[in-house]
Amino acid sequence: MEIIQHPSPNFSSRHGRVPIGTCNHITAGAFPGCLNWLCNPESQASAHYLITQMGVIYQLVADENAAWHAGIVNRPNWPLYDGTNPNRYLIGIENENLGGGQLTELQYQANLWLEKVLAQKWGYPINTDTLIGHYRIDSVNRPNCPGPNFPWQRLFADLTQQSVNIAVGGKVVQCIIVGDRSYAPIRVIAQILGFQYGWQPQPPAVIIGSTTVPVVIQGETGYAKVNELAAAIGRQVAWDGPSNTATIF
Repeated sequence: MEIIQHPSPNFSSRHGRVPIGTCNHITAGAFPGCLNWLCNPESQASAHYLITQMGVIYQLVADENAAWHAGIVNRPNWPLYDGTNPNRYLIGIENENLGGGQLTELQYQANLWLEKVLAQKWGYPINTDTLIGHYRIDSVNRPNCPGPNFPWQRLFADLTQQSVNIAVGGKVVQCIIVGDRSYAPIRVIAQILGFQYGWQPQPPAVIIGSTTVPVVIQGETGYAKVNELAAAIGRQVAWDGPSNTATIF
């Protein structure tokens, strides 16, 4: 998945600290206004990442620096708070949302992918103390950030389950999970197996021969259900539970 660089001047030093988790927020404003605000020096606010409702990820501040997203502490309910500025040891993720925290499916999948990448990069465990909402730091002024509908339960479940891979043409390709279904990156599978396809923009679908297969879009990548994609190209799928791997043959 692609991360688009869009630097904000609103950051400072971590003072030798490293990230120990993420703090999720909602923008309470629509894109691109929220992006412009987080990059405006007058706002005195920023985040490391902004995820739009279309599932596009922007990086505004380098992980190695402190973004200005959670520096005000008021009646915190976060056991890892150590009395210093949380911006120095958290990564801030803003999610485009006008209120409530209900993410789109594309936005959710982008958030899920980003959380996995950051946890692996910085080596912290995934639990309810390393993935938090802004309300855990400022329960007085930010009690609804990222909102009552933010999908915490689903996010933790998806982050802690095993990843699913596809073995195809002697290579292993990682799937994404949408709901309880595995989706394969169409372009990658097509390159490996050498089949041709076309796109249908609305509703999003890939056309293979006379078959139309619905897709979901993550960033610039289209994904289709593994079994539907395999059937469209005349292949079969075998599932290996212990290794969480689907083989297209």
